[in-house]
Amino acid sequence: MRIHFIAIGGSAMHNLAIALHKKGYQVTGSDDVIFEPSSSRLDKYGLLPRQMGWDENNITADLDAVILGMHALKDNSELLKAQQMGLKIYSYPEYIYEQTKDKLRVVIGGSHGKTTITSMILHVLNYYKRDFDYLVGAQLAGFDTMVKVTESAPLIVIEGDEYLASPIDRRPKFHLYKANIAVISGIAWDHINVFPTYQDYTRQFELFIETIQPGGKLIYCNADQDLNDLVKDSSAPAEPIGYGIPEHKVKNGITYLLPDETALKVFGDHNLMNLNAAKLVCLQLGIDGAQFNIAISSFTGAAKRLELLNGENETNVYKDFAHSPSKLKATIEAVKAQFTTRQLVACIELHTFSSLNKTFLEQYANTMTKADIAIVYIDEKTFVQKKMEPFTQYDVQTAFNSKEILFFNNSALLEDYLLNINFYRTNLLLMSSGNFGGLDLTKLARELNTISPKE
Repeated sequence: MRIHFIAIGGSAMHNLAIALHKKGYQVTGSDDVIFEPSSSRLDKYGLLPRQMGWDENNITADLDAVILGMHALKDNSELLKAQQMGLKIYSYPEYIYEQTKDKLRVVIGGSHGKTTITSMILHVLNYYKRDFDYLVGAQLAGFDTMVKVTESAPLIVIEGDEYLASPIDRRPKFHLYKANIAVISGIAWDHINVFPTYQDYTRQFELFIETIQPGGKLIYCNADQDLNDLVKDSSAPAEPIGYGIPEHKVKNGITYLLPDETALKVFGDHNLMNLNAAKLVCLQLGIDGAQFNIAISSFTGAAKRLELLNGENETNVYKDFAHSPSKLKATIEAVKAQFTTRQLVACIELHTFSSLNKTFLEQYANTMTKADIAIVYIDEKTFVQKKMEPFTQYDVQTAFNSKEILFFNNSALLEDYLLNINFYRTNLLLMSSGNFGGLDLTKLARELNTISPKE
């Protein structure tokens, strides 16, 4: 098979390119810019384009398929030539389905928790040396790539994103996988540039349920009332299986599952619900509850999800991918509930299209109330790049419904502020899907003042 990737440098695209290369396919690709770690990974397998840019000469009649990434535009010269030649053009999720249509497909959907649930399932399957393929949205410990597609594996576990499939296919990705076992972790409005109303957004989950194959299962969070109503009103033939927070206790900063007191390395109600979803999936795959608990006890979390950057003098510094209102609120509440005797400084960077929309910003009301010091950071360059009107401190405080919110739009000033706080018995939570204007967060975590004022 000869496959060409248009926009090979994307996080999902380059991983699929590597997976197909490992499968023995002839893989080529192009892109106008490729960042790390994609460039190094592609180079390792001889897949890095010799030069950046689009070249219609890459499109030849002997190609079996062209895979189109979301980064490409509709008028991309390579895409236009492939269309003109009548070549088979797949979106990323379409090609994943094409490769796995004879396998059992587990698809993890939802506005939050997808990566963690998927990671938990992969961890347990790996623990028991099961043969499986996968597609996950983060680099995981013990896994070389974020995508694995083989001939032999009888099943694939897919993180099912609700964003669009490609520039020429406006369907959400998770509609295209045709799940046998589906998970919905919850619904919280996102991607407003594509789904301008909450109704538009929830409709995508209704359609997702309808794509579940005959005899399939729908595992869903019954703590989400809107999701509960959606499942109840659905006429899809899938068997619904609800889940919530499992019985547990927290002692000395460690969470234990009850009744057998299995000690966990993760914490927070949202992670416990994610764990229950993963457990129900594993039950469907022949791994019982006791086996699941043994395996999950060594799970340390998905990359960038409550990732511990440093811990000393009763101070932990966490980095988390949280950026939407629901994720922000859940992550703050998790850290406060786990460390009841510590203060919490919580800092969120807003930089997604949704979060920088003035109307959507109101969704953040009361999301940071549990933090002792709440900070909102927006890189001043972000508004220039996105050609949007900058927010003022008043805008942010009004939207978050708190006059106590501190607002920074300069990373150097934010760093200086944090370095001048005494963090003894105080945790720091840094949340973003960006990079805080290029701040070295690991270095910052090590340099914080954590010494007792009495010393």
